[in-house]
Amino acid sequence: MKTTPEHDKRVANFTFASIYPHYVNKVEKKNRTKEELHQVIEWLTGFDEKKLNKLIDEKVTFETFFKEAKLNPNAHLIKGVVCGYRIED
Repeated sequence: MKTTPEHDKRVANFTFASIYPHYVNKVEKKNRTKEELHQVIEWLTGFDEKKLNKLIDEKVTFETFFKEAKLNPNAHLIKGVVCGYRIED
């Protein structure tokens, strides 16, 4: 997915807490669980459930969310956009 700088800035300013329920709904519609979603988020970011909940409670932006993440060394193998945010080194 090709994005514009304006799109990237808009997405970076979304709060993770505002989008997270949509992720849960999406995975559940695909017969997956919130726990599986958390496993994927932890694999990608290093955030365990306690840290994830803290970030949600703090209403951090996606920019902050990914700045605080310790991206998995294999994240570069993901093609495209993850969580509406382009992954860059």
